[in-house]
Amino acid sequence: MSMNLSLLPADEKNRIELDKQASFIVWKIKQSKAGPDSIDAQLKQLSKTHERECFEQSVEKYKRIMGV
Repeated sequence: MSMNLSLLPADEKNRIELDKQASFIVWKIKQSKAGPDSIDAQLKQLSKTHERECFEQSVEKYKRIMGV
């Protein structure tokens, strides 16, 4: 089943983007291309509390998955 992501509401698109960013940052940490401070730097850029919570949950999820 395919899904057109452009048809999603803006908040859902934003959640997907935050999840992608979290995945990429954890991957960079695992590959030693970035340090844990990159997570804090990304969190500082997020202005809304629910965005920060979503990002932190995704980071924890990918740390578990990637064994970081």
